[in-house]
Amino acid sequence: MSTTTLKPHQKELYGHPIGLYVLFFTEMWERFSYYGMRALLTLYLVEKTTADNPGLGWLDSESIMLYGWYTMLVYVMSIPGGMIADKFLGQKKAVMYGAILLVIGHGILAVEEMWAFYSGLGFIILGVGLLKPNISTMVGGLYKKGDIRRDKGFSIFYIGINLGSLLATFIVGYVGETIGWHYGFGLAGIAMVLGLFVYMYGQKYLTEVGNKPTEIDKNSDVSLGKLFSDLAQSPVHLLIVGLIFAYGIYAGITYVGIDSWGYTALFIFLGLVAGMMMMIYKNLDTQVLKDRFLVLLLSFLIVIVFWGAFEQAGGLMSIYTKQKTDRMLLGFEIPATWFQSLNAGFIILLAVPIAGYWAKRKLKGKETSSLFKMALGTIIMGLGFVFMVFAVNEFSTNGSSGMQWLVLAYLFHTVGELCASPVALSFITKLAPVKYASLMMGVYFAASGLGNKVAGILGEKASEFGEKTIFIGITITTVIFGLLVIGLLKPLKRLTHGAEDNEIEMHNDETEGFELADN
Repeated sequence: MSTTTLKPHQKELYGHPIGLYVLFFTEMWERFSYYGMRALLTLYLVEKTTADNPGLGWLDSESIMLYGWYTMLVYVMSIPGGMIADKFLGQKKAVMYGAILLVIGHGILAVEEMWAFYSGLGFIILGVGLLKPNISTMVGGLYKKGDIRRDKGFSIFYIGINLGSLLATFIVGYVGETIGWHYGFGLAGIAMVLGLFVYMYGQKYLTEVGNKPTEIDKNSDVSLGKLFSDLAQSPVHLLIVGLIFAYGIYAGITYVGIDSWGYTALFIFLGLVAGMMMMIYKNLDTQVLKDRFLVLLLSFLIVIVFWGAFEQAGGLMSIYTKQKTDRMLLGFEIPATWFQSLNAGFIILLAVPIAGYWAKRKLKGKETSSLFKMALGTIIMGLGFVFMVFAVNEFSTNGSSGMQWLVLAYLFHTVGELCASPVALSFITKLAPVKYASLMMGVYFAASGLGNKVAGILGEKASEFGEKTIFIGITITTVIFGLLVIGLLKPLKRLTHGAEDNEIEMHNDETEGFELADN
């Protein structure tokens, strides 16, 4: 009796391809480096130059402004990162080169000079831009179309992201706050070296995904030259892009602040992206693809709103934790950076149960569309800011606020994130046209980046309007927006043309793997 020997890329562990776990640990260490940097950034910027562990002594608003630009650019660079992968390198090589750039960037940040600070941030921005969209696209490529395990695979992958975040906020956060900021930055770089090693070792399990594009793929992909050519032939599209460009110039001339011309660059970039999206829509072959593309663009709007609220964690909430929260517990003052680990810790505890709940609900025929999950997640996350309003009220009365408000806020933020974020990643791999897969993943992360910039703008406004006003405004906006999406759910689902419906049909073939993954 003959037996079939499985090739490495065909092998599974707990009902999922082994390649998923290679990408899991690669992303874990990449996120360790990124979230370690994120935990320290605003606190390093606002720490007084006369402190025992001196920072740069910036104002809160200046710190949040840089945080907004940095976290936006980290994700916006995913668009060129996706294009480079689609047209030249393939996702697999793009991830490798991105990891190398990250190692260089974090290494430079360990040097205590301003030139090293800014250039290190630049290398990190480029590295994440290459790595982040392409590793997520590779996860989607591990599963066949209609495979019910796909959402669960992304949730497992998401645990890797947050395990890295959890470790980083504890370890890097503690080292940076108590020993030295630049020691923390350097430690984040060592973690990225580990991530690169894991990725190179696991290449045999990734032979069928992320490969270099064929000549046909290259010729059918987006190029800036084709973009300008198509725009020149479409007066309406050209007018729209021209108006966005014009507003960018207006912003540079009239906006107040050192970053006024940064807004010019941002709006010019948005104009290029808008033109690119219009070009892709125009070039799609069928109405089904066009309808799905429109829904995909709406999902990016949800992403901007979600992250515009959620990313207060690394900016306004981080500074609030440091300056206005009573962090004493049993005679020990908890480092402010450790509170950012609450989000990651809750995700590790709740990711699989919540994913399992949605999968079982779907098998019962109840509403579980990705748009519904994303809208509900936005509402739940927004409600978490109610607890920050309670914190501000307590601070106004007592001069400090209790830690319980932060814990509850992060809990609601986490449940909302688990309903929205991993689902959004999976949703893109279902709806995006195949030849634009990495590019659309890049646009998703760029939308996340724009959300980060919105978060920075809101954080800056706290010095003008007060934290309570900002937190109340976020709550009201997110709840109304989420309810609006739910109200439009039926027509939006029709536009997806059943992209998620056939997952039920796949269940009989995949039951065993799903149950293994659920345990």
